[in-house]
Amino acid sequence: MTTMIKRIGRLFVIKTKFEAFVVIYGLALGAVERGVHYLDQYPGFGGKLLFAVCPIAVFMAGARIIDSLDREARERDGL
Repeated sequence: MTTMIKRIGRLFVIKTKFEAFVVIYGLALGAVERGVHYLDQYPGFGGKLLFAVCPIAVFMAGARIIDSLDREARERDGL
């Protein structure tokens, strides 16, 4: 039973930069969609500010994902 759980768990691990970029793209689409809802709910400067914050959060998360992949590659290569 534990080997099956480990196999399923490996499906949710980002292993390559391509997978990371696909995940970041999905996060960005969701963030922009949420930002559009903020523009509808909060017209004016508040909505624009909330819209701007949504993609910024994705940039920060994306940088962390890419950085962790680079760090793992350096550790694996022994550098």
